[in-house]
This record gives sequence, C-alpha cells and structure tokens, in this order.
Amino acid sequence: MFKPKYNLTNSIVKMLISIAESRTMIERAKILPKQELKLRRQALIRMTHSSTAIEGNKLNINEVEALLARRKIDAPQREIYEVQNYIKALKYIEKIGDEKQLITQKVLLHIHKLVTDKTLPEGQCGRYRKGYVYVVRRRPGFPDEVMYTGPEAKKVPNLCGDLLRWIDKSEKKEINPVIAAGIVHQEMAAIHPFTDGNGRTARALATLIFYKRGYDFRRLFALEDYYNNDRQAYYKAINIGKNYEKRRTDFTSWLEYFVKGFKEEIDDVKRKVIFLSNKKIKKGIDSKIFLGKEQMEILDFLDQVGKIIAKDVMDIIKCPKRTAQLHLQKLKKLGMIKQTGKGPASAYVMK
Repeated sequence: MFKPKYNLTNSIVKMLISIAESRTMIERAKILPKQELKLRRQALIRMTHSSTAIEGNKLNINEVEALLARRKIDAPQREIYEVQNYIKALKYIEKIGDEKQLITQKVLLHIHKLVTDKTLPEGQCGRYRKGYVYVVRRRPGFPDEVMYTGPEAKKVPNLCGDLLRWIDKSEKKEINPVIAAGIVHQEMAAIHPFTDGNGRTARALATLIFYKRGYDFRRLFALEDYYNNDRQAYYKAINIGKNYEKRRTDFTSWLEYFVKGFKEEIDDVKRKVIFLSNKKIKKGIDSKIFLGKEQMEILDFLDQVGKIIAKDVMDIIKCPKRTAQLHLQKLKKLGMIKQTGKGPASAYVMK
C-alpha cells in the first residue's frame, strides 16, 4: 500500500494558510465575465505552452494561442499534435473535475491517451508500458547518461492502482489538496508508467486533483509556468534518485518546492483579480452583470466552440430544456450573447 512520508514543516504550513486565504478572496471577488473568460483562456494557453515546452516542444506561446483558436500555423506536425493533445487533456479534466466519480485507472489511461494521441504508436497510447523505461540525458560530444530507471513494467499497474486508491483515501482523511496534488505529481513521475508522456500526464493529473477538491481558483492558475521558468530547479526538486527501487521516499523537500510554486502562482492570480475587481468598482459597473457558476460554464463553453444551441446547455450543466432556455435568455438580455436564426434553427454566439 502506498504510504507517502513527509513532514508539514513550518514554511509549508505558512504557505498553505496563505493559499487558503487567497482562495477565499479569489472566489468572492466580482469581476466581469469577459475578464474572467480572458484570464481562463490565458491560463489554459500558459498551462499548455509550459507543460509541452518542458518536454522539448518548440512552439511559442503565440503559436499555442493560435492552435487554441483553431488557426493554422507553420510548424512540425508532431509539435502541433502535442499542443492540441494537451489542450484536449485539460478540457477533459475540466469536464470531469466537477463530477463525483473517483479518479480511476480508466481516467488515468484516458488522460495519457489524450496527451499522446498521434505521437505514440496505437499500442502504447493510453496503455501502460511493457518494458523498462529510462530517463536519459543526451549531450553533444558525450555518451548518453542514464539518469533514472523506472520500476519493472509488471509492477506498474499495481503501483498506479495503489496511488489512485491513496488519492481517494487522502480526500476522506482531508489531506490538503495542495499536498495531495504534489505527492501524486512526484509519484507519477517516479513510477513513469508510460513509454512517453509521463511528465505531461503527471502534471494534468495533479491539476485534476485541484479541480476535484474545490481548489480550482476559478481555473485561473497555470502552475506549469513555475516549472518552465526554471526547468533545472524543477528537475532538481522532482529528482528521487537513480532507481525507483532504491528511491528517496521522503516527499518533504519536493513539497517545499511544489507548495512554494503553487503559492507564487496563486499570489499572481490574486493580484490580477484584485486589479480587475478594483477597476470594476471605480467604473461603477452595475453588479447585475455578474453571473452564476452555471452561466459562466455556458459562456466558457461558447467561448471555446463559437456557437451553441439549447441542447448544448442541457448537456453542459445537466438541466431540463426549459432551464437551458431561461439561462440563454438571461445571457441574451444582459448583452453577453446574441441569437442567430429562429425557431428550431436558433443558435447563440458571443456578442
């Protein structure tokens, strides 16, 4: 059974308290829907750019933004797939983040399948590896150096199963979501359950834990930026030794790094939200234009796909047709969306 060892040092506790305080402020702040959608889109772009860049993807942030907007770019097809795949994986965890179902091996494998679609052979995509895996450092003029050896392939399903069961137990024991996400991030990287895509899958899985535990911070954060800004510090922090079987099993030093990075990212989100909230108050904008969670979900989905109908709203927020129509009419009345077509052909787009 997976039983991680770690100490909640004074610095970790102080940072967790600060994060909790910031969470309360961010959740209560009133900012315009348009501003919130923009911040969410920026976070999605930053998460995707940084997580793929860590693994060697050369696309810049503007190219990632173009792909999110479904525009064509001139770049190697594999790098385009990697970015498109990570966007799909993040959309998937957003979708299941509010659901009560457990994070199972089926969920884990589906995340990996989304991350590696068209970049791995079909037999390896969304499936555990069948052989040994090595993390190798390659330097021009020097022989390859094996930095890390993962566990035997036959042990991988049980190791992942133990970790996923611990995720469920950690929630029941009310272990802080930041601690749980950090432990899962490092342990997934240590197990290295796939032939490729391990880092991206580990980071996406950690984000899913935040979403499921109510620590999504309105989906405005991009922790991957912290790793990408200083990759050497990230590699040094997540390092557990040369071999999984003889690894360093105390998570404390990694958690110091992980919690610090999360706090810095949330502090940045708080600064942005405070700025926009104050800007709104100074302009005297009527509070009636602020929307509820379900209406924000509708706008968020519309912002992604460009056009929706009542049936889409029914699927998004799991409501009857009449409720969906009322939401659409309110958004239309507030000037957030406009109607195209009439009768059965009615659809809605951003105004």
